[in-house]
Amino acid sequence: MNPINTINTASAPGSRPAASTTPGSAAPGVAKASRRVVDAPTRMFHWLFALCFAGAYLTADGESLRLLHVTLGYTLAGLLGFRVVYGLVGPRHARLSLMGRKLAGLPAWLASFKSVPTTQINWRQGQNLLMALAVVALLVLVLPVTLSGYLNYNDFGGELMEDLHGAAGDIFLGVVLAHLAMIAGLSALRRKNQALPMLTGRTEGAGPDLVKHNARWLALLVLLSVLAYWTWEWRQSPDGLLSLSSIAAMRQGESDD
Repeated sequence: MNPINTINTASAPGSRPAASTTPGSAAPGVAKASRRVVDAPTRMFHWLFALCFAGAYLTADGESLRLLHVTLGYTLAGLLGFRVVYGLVGPRHARLSLMGRKLAGLPAWLASFKSVPTTQINWRQGQNLLMALAVVALLVLVLPVTLSGYLNYNDFGGELMEDLHGAAGDIFLGVVLAHLAMIAGLSALRRKNQALPMLTGRTEGAGPDLVKHNARWLALLVLLSVLAYWTWEWRQSPDGLLSLSSIAAMRQGESDD
């Protein structure tokens, strides 16, 4: 925002001088300009996806929490299905092909290390490529994690399948931690919270919205679908997803620690 130039002129006694602002600051009571960059369905998917993986990973050990673990794992698979469909038929900004076009520039960016000096490398492009690569890796890893979990839950493959499921979950966790580290690093380098758009859907800056329609109704539909599935699983279980025995087992574990 351009600074407001003030002209010193004679004023009547008791009158207030005109207010002025400095570059990068907003006048009191005036909201900062922002643009919508992420729609509501994408943000809903992101946080439900993160919640389900965190919950599934934390409940991976212990027979008493097995049904809760499995339910969260199946929810991950369902969320992946939604994201694939939304990425194929949804708005242009949510298309999976957009992610593919970003990653298509990876070979050329890596080749630039041999052809140009280090100071001339487009590091911002590299940061965006790494973020896109992490997101794609997380989506792809859902398949081996949930498939191996399904087979293990149905006693197929024995200890081998159990080990594969555990290894896939650990790899998934590693990619998640790398993704979080990149967000923290980029936030520090750019002095701007890179995670905020996934919360609010907006980023600071003047200009038109990159996402024209927020589609809150679709985000609400995704949330209601997940809650309905959880309710159905809970009603199918005699003890619920988190039974009294499960709670007692967790408390016993805490007391042992």
